[in-house]
Amino acid sequence: MTSLRVAFQGERGAYSEAAAVAFFGDSVQPIPYNDFDSVFEAVNTGQVDRGVLPVENSLAGSIHRNYDLLLRYELFIVGEVQIRIAHQLIALPGVSLNDIKKIYSHPQALAQCEQSITRLFPYVERVVTYDTAGSVKMIKEQNIRDGAGLASQRAAAIYGMDILQPDMQDDAENYTRFVVVAREPEIPAGEAKTSIVFSMDNMPGSLFKSLAVFALRDIDLTKIESRPLQGKRWQYFFYIDFIASQYEERGRNALNHLREITSYLKVLGSYPRGV
Repeated sequence: MTSLRVAFQGERGAYSEAAAVAFFGDSVQPIPYNDFDSVFEAVNTGQVDRGVLPVENSLAGSIHRNYDLLLRYELFIVGEVQIRIAHQLIALPGVSLNDIKKIYSHPQALAQCEQSITRLFPYVERVVTYDTAGSVKMIKEQNIRDGAGLASQRAAAIYGMDILQPDMQDDAENYTRFVVVAREPEIPAGEAKTSIVFSMDNMPGSLFKSLAVFALRDIDLTKIESRPLQGKRWQYFFYIDFIASQYEERGRNALNHLREITSYLKVLGSYPRGV
């Protein structure tokens, strides 16, 4: 049986790759891409079967680029998975903490470890890279012996590097939510979540009326966020996640009701609720 080809952004060892393995299992074939746009394009054109993309971090909030791409592409969310983000300080074998003059990583990882970095390395230089695992790969390829990267335990294992200091993150409750996208929708089994995006005319009470369609049916909203509507000043798209499937009666009725009072509505997908 051929394993699923799943696109993710970053280098081998990235948290997105870990999310793909957590969702699909060890038999999955993760395919790295340089940026989020390329992941969407790979799924859209059939180069891969699925894509795994981060959409929300418990500390830093939403990854807006991916919400914009979900709106642009005709792909569907078919799953979600949450993983704990644990940043390890990783260096070449034989390098010690006293050797470290520079720390490399993605800006979010550097920010999430700021207190630990300051405590352990008061005078270290912080160097921004495009990817956590990519910083470890670069240190190995360039034989950087006065630097360390912040990345996952998986990245250290993949590149044969040492963990100098585990769990550098300042907050242990650091989780990222990833969604799985596909070219075709799937009907979820069990408790489901649905993601939608809509816009409406700027009239008094319009947002209240939109949200009321869910309250009237006792449907729980787990996320609501606005994004600027390009080309229309001070108008917005609203992204909502709610606990129900578009294929069950109350979810279907809520969406039909919402269509009556919005100027635009797109269902991004119904999928099993992740934990």
